[in-house]
Amino acid sequence: MFKSNVILAHASRLSASAIAGLLVLCAGSAHAETLRLAHASSSKSLIQEAVVMFADTLAKETKDGLTVQIFPDGQLGDEGPIADGVGSGSIDIGLGGVADAIDPKLNVVTLPFLFSDAKAAHAFLDGPVGKKVFDTGADNGFKMLGALDSGFRQFATVSTSIATPADMKGLKLRTPPNPVILATIEQLGALPQSLPFGEVYTSLQSHVVDGVEPEIRDFADQKWYESAKFLSVSNYIWTPNYWFMNKERFDSLSPENQAAVLKAVDATTAWYRGRLDDVYAKVIEDLKSKGVTVTTVDAGPFRSMVDPVYEKFGAEWGADFVSSVRKAAAGQ
Repeated sequence: MFKSNVILAHASRLSASAIAGLLVLCAGSAHAETLRLAHASSSKSLIQEAVVMFADTLAKETKDGLTVQIFPDGQLGDEGPIADGVGSGSIDIGLGGVADAIDPKLNVVTLPFLFSDAKAAHAFLDGPVGKKVFDTGADNGFKMLGALDSGFRQFATVSTSIATPADMKGLKLRTPPNPVILATIEQLGALPQSLPFGEVYTSLQSHVVDGVEPEIRDFADQKWYESAKFLSVSNYIWTPNYWFMNKERFDSLSPENQAAVLKAVDATTAWYRGRLDDVYAKVIEDLKSKGVTVTTVDAGPFRSMVDPVYEKFGAEWGADFVSSVRKAAAGQ
C-alpha cells in the first residue's frame, strides 16, 4: 500500500545479496540516520501498515535523511522488553501496551469503562488532560510520541459465551501484564493469568487458560479464534498502543528532524484513526465466517462492579489525578 522507503527486519529470510542491497539503500545519503522501531503486533496488522506509513512519511519529510528499520512480530521481544529496550537505547522507537517502564500512571487510560467509544478516547488524548497524562516518562528516558488505538478489549472463551459477570466466575483468562487489566479481571470474578503475547495461542490450544480478553484485531491476526470460538463484545477496557522514543535519541536529532518525526506521527495517527471502523467491521464478519459466535453483552452489570478498581488506583496514583481523568474522559 505504501512506497517502500522502509527497511523491514526480516534478515533471516533474505539472501546475502538482498541484505547487501538494503545496506546500499541505507547508504544513499552520507548523512542518513536509521531509527530502529519495534512492535509486537503482526506484520499483517494495521499497526504494521501504520508504522510503514510513518517511515515513508518521515523519509519524504527529511529527503531520506531519516530512515526507519521496522521489527514487527515481537522480533525484539514482547511489549515489556520493547519498552525496556527503548529506555536503554538499544531500540529507538517502540509501540506497545505495557507502560510500567515508562510511567505506571500511563495505565490510567486503561481504567474499566472509562471511554464510551473510540471518539471519546481520541477526544481525551487530544485534549489538555490527555496531553498532560502523556507528557510523562521524560525523567525515565522516554519521549512520548502519542498513541495508536490498541482498541477496546472483549472477552473470548473456549467453551461458552460470557453474558453476565456470573459467567466469568473462576475462569482462567489470559491478560497482558497491565496492572489495571489484572485488577479488573479479578474484580469481575475471573482468575487473571499474565502470559506473554507469544504464548497465548498454545495456552488456549492446550487449555492452560479458559479464554482471553483480547482486542479483536489481535484475536483475528493471531488466530486465537481457532480455539476460543465464543467472542463476547463488552468494550470493557480501551487500551492504547503507546508510541514512544528514547528521549536521548530524540534530543540528538536536529530540530528539523525532530519536527519531521512529530509531523509524521500526527499524519499517521490521523490516517490510522480513519481506518478503524472499516477494519473492525471486516474483522467481525471474517470471524463469524470462521465459526466464531459473536454476541454483544449488556455492559451495565459489569460496569457496576468496577468502582473498587478506581479506588485502588486512586490510592496509588492520587485520587485527584484519577478523578480528573475520569471527568475528562466523560467530556466534563
